[in-house]
Amino acid sequence: MPEPLIVAVVGHTNAGKTSLLRTLTRQVDFGEVSERPGTTRHAEALALRLDGQVAARFIDTPGLEDSVALLDFLGRQPGETRTERVRAFLAGPEARAAFEQEAKVLRALLEQADCAMLVIDTRQPVLPKYRAEIEILAACAKPVMPVLNFVRDGAARVADWHRALQESGLHARAEFDVVAPFNGSERELYTDLASLLPQRRAQLADLVDALALQARERRQAAARVVASHLVDVAAMRRALPADEFADALRQKAFVRAFQDDVRGHARHAVSELLALFGFREGDAELAELPALAERWEDDLFNPELLKRAGTRLGLGAMIGAGVGAVADVALAGLSLGAATTLGATVGGALSGGWRPLWRKAKNRLDGVQELTADDALLLLLAEHLSALATALARRGHAAQQRLRVGTVALPTDAVGAPVSEGVLRAVQALAPARGHPKWERRQRGARDDDERTELVERVARLLPPDPEEDEAS
Repeated sequence: MPEPLIVAVVGHTNAGKTSLLRTLTRQVDFGEVSERPGTTRHAEALALRLDGQVAARFIDTPGLEDSVALLDFLGRQPGETRTERVRAFLAGPEARAAFEQEAKVLRALLEQADCAMLVIDTRQPVLPKYRAEIEILAACAKPVMPVLNFVRDGAARVADWHRALQESGLHARAEFDVVAPFNGSERELYTDLASLLPQRRAQLADLVDALALQARERRQAAARVVASHLVDVAAMRRALPADEFADALRQKAFVRAFQDDVRGHARHAVSELLALFGFREGDAELAELPALAERWEDDLFNPELLKRAGTRLGLGAMIGAGVGAVADVALAGLSLGAATTLGATVGGALSGGWRPLWRKAKNRLDGVQELTADDALLLLLAEHLSALATALARRGHAAQQRLRVGTVALPTDAVGAPVSEGVLRAVQALAPARGHPKWERRQRGARDDDERTELVERVARLLPPDPEEDEAS
């Protein structure tokens, strides 16, 4: 394997250097990300590993804090070339005094790195200090790749920076956003870098391919996480004697406990997705739906949303009431297995296969009410979790504010609800889980057998991929 590429990540204080490295390496705990200037005080190394091998090593450097004064000072150093004058500066006392931070940057670039990524906060105007930084870095005689950061911000001055870089002789550049990277921008970053390092072109091409494969595998793993938790909820089955269910207070507690268990599965799914994409608890949360004040887990039981979901599933007015079942509309998203006759029980069991038939018939004879999640609830849960997986795949590891999935653009139907043919088919494919209550994990006696695994894989394949990722790969 060739020697790892060594890249010095440089730029003015608070331009987003550490944030860029978190995003490129998906190591959210690296360094400290802050809006306070001068957070990084030392040059720190960070490795990008692929298949257990170090493919690249990044050096996170301190900010260049006084580039105008340093440029003037360099001009008074001995040496015939600019690089010789930089080396003279590094050997002198000022490199350990007034310009100590800048010396760390230049020493890392001159003595360790193959090239530099110059991170630029495009929200800032092109001031003399930034032009001085570019001139100082050019004096180190190493390829410099400008990385235009925060390009999606409304205050970005991208055109001004394009002109400034061209005037400085830096015609190759990459546009990135450490908070919400463009899909494909990571690939373009390394591809553009290869144009400056022709001797490393094949190595960087392999790096791009490996990163694309990792992204695809993360997306597939996310689909399996979502599918497995959907199977959990579809398999949920809670029973209560009919006489206890007739008690209004016991009924409410019974329903509330079922809903809490559904929410628990939802939150566990969110935790798994966060870990899969390299985020910590609290880094992201699902957005509240428009015009609703509750958290998204409560939206799962919102009657209006369930009605819309039922319409898309072709259930119409059947939401809240199973075939032959006596159900209170307050049980939004839930179904009662309380058929009045064996024939009605047969009709209600058709969608779940024949295994639930005897259970429902026996429960009726025993005077037991059974509560399950209906398809409309599963549809809402599938859409929420799929939206979260998509948002996390597009999310950088630099955001100081919590992620809100509601900011992700999704196709909508006439009533404004997310639409996906794949999600609809995935929900329909969950029918076999209704006959296997032991498939619900985190329950006593749970069983994760081959049949459950096959269903999870089948549902995962039906869930929609991130279309932007597909275009980028």
